Amino acid sequence: MKIVIDFGNTLKKIALFKEKKIVDIKSFKQINLKQLKSVIEEFETSLVSEDKIDAAIISSVINYPVSFKKYLKSKFKFTELSDKTPVPIINKYKTPETLGKDRLAAVVAANDYFPDENILVIDAGTCITYDFINSQNEYIGGGISPGISIRLQSLHNFTDNLPLLKSKDNVQLIGKTTEESILSGVLNGVLAEIQGVIELYKKEFFPVRIIFSGGDINYFVRKLKNDIFAIPNIVLNGLNVILDYNVKY
Repeated sequence: MKIVIDFGNTLKKIALFKEKKIVDIKSFKQINLKQLKSVIEEFETSLVSEDKIDAAIISSVINYPVSFKKYLKSKFKFTELSDKTPVPIINKYKTPETLGKDRLAAVVAANDYFPDENILVIDAGTCITYDFINSQNEYIGGGISPGISIRLQSLHNFTDNLPLLKSKDNVQLIGKTTEESILSGVLNGVLAEIQGVIELYKKEFFPVRIIFSGGDINYFVRKLKNDIFAIPNIVLNGLNVILDYNVKY
């Protein structure tokens, strides 16, 4: 049994894994050491007698207290994901020290699901990230674009009169009010961007498998073509693969 922790910009996730399966998962907007201990104790209490948590990994795109690391190291075989951590793919990113750990974990998971294939991973969360790993298991790089919430906030923050809106599922192409126009511009614009990027990758790297994940996964998977693979919690799954690789390393 393993503890896999992913601290993202929006959510902080703690998952309990048995082999490659998520047994339980908790999400927080903010978390402190007391809450972390409480979650792990809850996981431990839920286990049957023959199961034991023996390893943990943490990945973060934000700064977090050193006390978290000390606690995890005191209890488990511990891995903190960094650009120096061994991973089961070839990382050809030119500045690995600046690569988001969530992006790296996502392509590791994709490669584990579909080895020896060209894969484009699209993670739609706070940002929309595009990450490409080729059929030689080489991670090449990708792109970063503002997510839905950032675009909506930007329209409000950088203008005097536009309201701050929340995303909605059903958006018309032609907005007939200011609210409808904002949602049409943002949501249809993001959809057109993603469709366009997919077509560019297919043109250059055909065949390429498309994987979708992230907080806005449901909205986009419904709107996109049928050849999109939806994999929720792809970053957690990738971190689990990296943890297994390092425990055996």
